[in-house]
Amino acid sequence: MTASNLHDPERDDSTEGPLPIPRRVLTIGAHPDDAEFGAGGTLARWAAEGAHITMLVMTDGSKGTWDPDMDTEALVAIRRTEQRAAADALGASDLVFLDHVDGELVYDTALRREICGWIRAVRPDVVATHDPWRRYMLHPDHRAAGWAAVDGVVAARDHLFFPELGPKHRPDALLLWAADEPDHGEPIGDHLDQKVTALLCHGTQGETTMGGSGAEERFAEHVRARADEAGRPFGLGPAEAFKLIRP
Repeated sequence: MTASNLHDPERDDSTEGPLPIPRRVLTIGAHPDDAEFGAGGTLARWAAEGAHITMLVMTDGSKGTWDPDMDTEALVAIRRTEQRAAADALGASDLVFLDHVDGELVYDTALRREICGWIRAVRPDVVATHDPWRRYMLHPDHRAAGWAAVDGVVAARDHLFFPELGPKHRPDALLLWAADEPDHGEPIGDHLDQKVTALLCHGTQGETTMGGSGAEERFAEHVRARADEAGRPFGLGPAEAFKLIRP
């Protein structure tokens, strides 16, 4: 498929309803908790329907605190534990830590090769990741992870990229969360509480993303309100919104 096919008005992906339940899914997040924010409810719904969910976490989370007294090694260990609990809450089958240093993820050919290898190994029907085209996305790891994932999908589907990594694989769909121009919604009403539970597993992020100690219920209501807002353009109830690309 050429790039122009992605914008073919006769093939408007935005008219599609929710995707069929995939057999295998790969999420590619820069940090612990990124996939939960972007696609947690969708992952929980798919897992409940029998999908095999593999969550790939690219960095070690070693900068994810505002506590000046937190030891870095301890933080990494805690965040791994939190991520395992969150993955269990969503029903994920596999969890992979790549352990690049948090805040220092650099997109280059080596990173694209690494992601290509995981896509060919997992052979997902759906890949979900950050939208690297999002305007004013501040965190450099989110940008780097998104580019590595998008370009890794292209490399994985074309056999002349990194042939030593095994047989090519072409996912059916690429879903970009936190997208500038979402055109696809996935309903999560029956699994919204699982998303909230998974996010609350990340206790180290209480100050950075949840509004401070004791703010868990306010944070949960914020997540629920965002889900209602995300579903509205698609005529859905609570939902997660994505940019859908057919690779």
